[in-house]
Order: sequence, then C-alpha cells, then structure tokens
Amino acid sequence: MSQIFIVLAGLLGALSVALGAFAAHGLQASLSERSLEVFKTAVHYQFMHTIALFVLGVWLSQQALGNWGTAVGVSWLIGILLFSGSLYWLSLGGPRWLGPVTPLGGLSFIIGWLLLAVAAWRVAGSATNSG
Repeated sequence: MSQIFIVLAGLLGALSVALGAFAAHGLQASLSERSLEVFKTAVHYQFMHTIALFVLGVWLSQQALGNWGTAVGVSWLIGILLFSGSLYWLSLGGPRWLGPVTPLGGLSFIIGWLLLAVAAWRVAGSATNSG
C-alpha cells in the first residue's frame, strides 16, 4: 500500500501545482474574488494532504503500521476528493447542494490525522514492549 500512496501523492502533487497555476493565471478573469479564494483553499488543502500522504507512504515502507496506516491514507484520499473536490466544483459554478459535502471531506481529514496518532502510538508501544 505504501507504493500506491507514494504514486498517488506524486500524481496529486502534480495536479495541485497545475491547479494552483490555473487559479493564478487562468481563472482570475472568469471567477469572482470569493470563488477564486475558495478554489485556492481547495488547492491548499489538497497539496497539504498530498505531502502528508507521501510522508505516510514512506513511513509505511519503513514501519509496520499495517491497517492503521492504510486507514490514514484512505481517509486523507477521501478528504481530498470530498473537501477539495467539492470546493473546486462549487468555485467553478457547480450546484450548491455540494456545499454540505465539503465538511464531510474536512471530517475525513480530521479522522485521518487522528488515525495517524493512533498508528504512531501503536508503533511506539510495540517498540517499547519489544525493547
């Protein structure tokens, strides 16, 4: 699973840069200031969690996080899809019913970070017990 997370981080990282450039150079003339800020927020959160996904992939390849680490990555991927995806769509004029989807993506990010804490705690605990 670590390789999948690292590959996805590479793809999502490239997409983050491309979407950030699109926001800076291609959308300013066609979006309101508010919509442009929403789009930039989506890029920011996507990029931040893409970097975290990469670090997690590297950590998974070095440590035995098992299902906990996989759950972290899946939570972050769901968060990118729901949070950033809905913000992209809304900022580009998508249907307003997508608004309630955004907090679900934020919740997925939070769950992923909490699962990361649990995974790290378990790895630290098993290292203490074996040493």
